Amino acid sequence: MTRLTTVARGLITALAAVLAATAPTATSQAKTGPGPHAPDDFVALKSVDPTIIQEMRYFTPHNFVGERIDGYAQPICVLTRPAAQALHRAQTKLLRQGYTLKVYDCYRPQRAVNHFVRWAKDLDDQAMKGEFYPNVDKTRLFADGYIAEKSGHSRGSTLDVTLVKVPAKPTRPYHPGEPLVQCFAPKDERFPDNSVDMGTGFDCFDTLSHTLDPRVQGEQRANRLLLKSTLEGLGFVNLAEEWWHYTYKPEPYPDTYFDFPVSRKALTSAH
Repeated sequence: MTRLTTVARGLITALAAVLAATAPTATSQAKTGPGPHAPDDFVALKSVDPTIIQEMRYFTPHNFVGERIDGYAQPICVLTRPAAQALHRAQTKLLRQGYTLKVYDCYRPQRAVNHFVRWAKDLDDQAMKGEFYPNVDKTRLFADGYIAEKSGHSRGSTLDVTLVKVPAKPTRPYHPGEPLVQCFAPKDERFPDNSVDMGTGFDCFDTLSHTLDPRVQGEQRANRLLLKSTLEGLGFVNLAEEWWHYTYKPEPYPDTYFDFPVSRKALTSAH
């Protein structure tokens, strides 16, 4: 074997090692779900439990961005089937106690998360600060964990949820441009959500939203604990920083971040 051949073989071996080291792992390959359609085990929540109220905030301009969020083609809750079935079991228990669940958000496409990130980087856009993050400087949204480049919602088993007493009264529509009230103001002062009083509104960027914040007591704390104990008893795990945020475990897709739109077509086309 010539020295040139030996050197060439050495270079090839080294190159192969570099390529192997830099090749994506199985986990990283799974970070973005393929295609515009959902896997077969994603369902519309309404098909599993039509009694759960759906107020899909990101389909509307009543959210911290102030406009409909990318990827929300229809105002429907989409979840993995195991998460939807567990939520149905929770609803059955709560209805017997005089409450119904209401979801604000369920599966969230990656394109919606990207929309949040673009908004968070635009420091001039603070149109909804007065309601959703009155005490947080927008430059702190990433550092304080309010905005991130990935969301568990995109894996399909996470939802934002609250309780409503039955019979449920309707929530009036939000009118863009209306005066904003701080999300932690007393319930009769902030936006008139038909939810029970949880101490803050949904998506309130404030430490008062921490599920067990000691400043939240009385009826507000009891409401949070009722939601928490019911859902955790059926396989959901609460995010400690957000009283409304729950993930069903074990997740069918713990490493996959999907980007199909929130629409019935994305579901029906998958079958």
